[in-house]
Amino acid sequence: MEKNLASEPDRNQITKAILLVGGKGTRLAPLTNHTPKPMLKVAGKPVTEHQIVKARDAGITELVLATSYLAEVFKPYFGDGSKFGLKITYAVENEPLGTGGAIANAALELDLEPNESVMIFNGDVLSGHSLQSQIALHQKANADVTLYLTKVVDPRAYGCVPLDEEKRVKAFLEKMENPIADTINAGCYIFRKNALQQIPVGEVVSVERDVFPALLSKGAGVYGYLDTNYWIDMGTPQSFIKASRDLLMNPHLSSATKGVVGEALIGSNVQIHPTAQVGGGSVIGDGCEISEGVSIFGSMIGENVRVGSGSQISNCYIAPNQEVPDQSVFSDQIIGE
Repeated sequence: MEKNLASEPDRNQITKAILLVGGKGTRLAPLTNHTPKPMLKVAGKPVTEHQIVKARDAGITELVLATSYLAEVFKPYFGDGSKFGLKITYAVENEPLGTGGAIANAALELDLEPNESVMIFNGDVLSGHSLQSQIALHQKANADVTLYLTKVVDPRAYGCVPLDEEKRVKAFLEKMENPIADTINAGCYIFRKNALQQIPVGEVVSVERDVFPALLSKGAGVYGYLDTNYWIDMGTPQSFIKASRDLLMNPHLSSATKGVVGEALIGSNVQIHPTAQVGGGSVIGDGCEISEGVSIFGSMIGENVRVGSGSQISNCYIAPNQEVPDQSVFSDQIIGE
């Protein structure tokens, strides 16, 4: 077996993390026309808030938000992190540097000890996987990098990551018609400092296509932590709606999810007619009016929306300040923006 780059095991708890929130989210348009994807709300809170709370609950005390697109909207909401129970700083990319470049740029904000490890989260993924178990594998294996992997029924849409019997990563393979494994990169990594330093600073670099294969070629200890609990990549409007619905129906997935009543999260100053039915993991924004005979199931309704009488809405996103006519029937649609 080839030797790890790391000189000795790090038995300390991982307390520092980077959250990659620079993506524009073009596939989520029009939802992302004025809001960066990580700040879109799922189950009433920005995606980034769910991730920050998950990191904090796993023992992270210092977090860098790696921002780029609409970078200015993050700090007014998250501040220095004190209200979330950890320290938050910000690394801004003036030009997008790719996933690897973003990691290298954000790492400059962290003062790392020689053998210290850092947790890294993709900003468009929500998961129910155990960060503590991923950390435990990283430390036990004395790994240079430990990836969180999950299984999918059809891995053709993803690059696959095969493992050997000792959970070492054998290869990083691009999308292919006949994948040799059903395990995929699920977007949460642990990097030891020595592996982090292999990423060039200030260059456009892909962690998947450039960094990981280069580390393997150098004999680094790259391991995969496989966890088949809940995982979703919020790359499309429909997967975003599904993520919100899933969190409300399974509140244990995020401790940031609060205030669910009868399978729905209802905002303030909302008027719901007694004959209306709202459920299935729906979110009703502040100031909405839901008229008589309305049925809303598994949908996200923005602020100050009026839904006309008799309307049936299922698995939809309705943008703020919309007027839904009486007797409308919408299913699996994005309305407004």
